[in-house]
Amino acid sequence: MPALNVDHLSKTVAQKKPLLRSAPPGVRAVQLMSFAVEKGETLGIVGESGCGKSTLARMLVGLLEPSAGHIEIAGRALNTADPAAFGRLIQYVFQDPISSLNPRKTIRQIMGAPLRHLYRMPAAERQTRIAEIFASVNLRDDFLDRYPHEFSGGQAHRIGIARALAASPEIIVLDEPVSALDVSVQAQVLNQLADLKRQFGLTYLFITHDLAVVEAVSDRIMVLYFGSVVEMGRAEQIFARPRHPYTRLLAESAPVVGRALKAPEQKGSELPDPLNPPPGCAFAGRCPLATDLCRREIPELRSMGDDQLAACHHLIPG
Repeated sequence: MPALNVDHLSKTVAQKKPLLRSAPPGVRAVQLMSFAVEKGETLGIVGESGCGKSTLARMLVGLLEPSAGHIEIAGRALNTADPAAFGRLIQYVFQDPISSLNPRKTIRQIMGAPLRHLYRMPAAERQTRIAEIFASVNLRDDFLDRYPHEFSGGQAHRIGIARALAASPEIIVLDEPVSALDVSVQAQVLNQLADLKRQFGLTYLFITHDLAVVEAVSDRIMVLYFGSVVEMGRAEQIFARPRHPYTRLLAESAPVVGRALKAPEQKGSELPDPLNPPPGCAFAGRCPLATDLCRREIPELRSMGDDQLAACHHLIPG
């Protein structure tokens, strides 16, 4: 049984109605999307800004209500009617850990909140559990009585991870967990995440724009474009042998030490207008392989026969 199963999930965001005009159509932030994540797996989710990564993540943890579709964790259907059920099974580590921590509360108070609200844990038991969690992320006990603004970026990220662990979840969604950190600190946080995954039997959804990081930490990678899955496959395949032109564009755009920067081949650089989405494939306006078929028909996500899925009318040969 998968740790997480997503079935035809989508999110349409309503637009504000102008005073003297009819209401504009809503923005389809996430198109119909279905995928599963196995227990103990790390699924990397990549794509440029505006592709729907964070919207998807917020639906998975109950911060946004889906417009359609279903979410199941360990076979249990979840909905926003019972937030505690979400909290005990899936937790979110925010992209900016400092802004997600209450500046008026100490770290001890912040850490105690999920234990108190989700598990009704007595005070003495809470303190023992908090100390255990802090030790697991290599933070000193005296940090517990400090406030969020007193910590560096790397420390703040570990505090965010510790707060997520306090709920004893099965799944943790990590939204750009190392994007704002120095490279040396990134390595520390990533190693810490790998150790915690083994120690607690966790399943990760790892959202990032850093292709080197996501390839190193993920078992599988899901590539999003304009709210849709365009390619999905094993981490060792997805960028070495991309089948979708957008995945190839991402791979060729990533800087590599010792290689001169070169703009990859594409017709444009902007995402389509979400208020006026194009017919057919959303990537057609930028794709060097696009034909009239691409501009008329939306390609379906289909299997390549090698654990790789892609949605394209003109797949790149494997």
